[in-house]
Amino acid sequence: MITVTRLDGSRVVVNAELIEMVEAVPETVIVLVTRRRLMVREPVDEVIDRVLAYRRGLGGQPDAVRGLLPRAEHDD
Repeated sequence: MITVTRLDGSRVVVNAELIEMVEAVPETVIVLVTRRRLMVREPVDEVIDRVLAYRRGLGGQPDAVRGLLPRAEHDD
């Protein structure tokens, strides 16, 4: 689970396993596999970092998430 902030300032906890896509349009929009959309204050890179930290905490393969992103999104 990751915590993000809605545009109205309220905090919400999202199941990171249900995130299908994160867009910047220009607000950050998290699209879940259920097609529910959440507009949040955090930039796309921060949402990605939180998902990666969540996966690291599970002992998963966090770099596999970065590998799915277009190269320009995550150049290190």
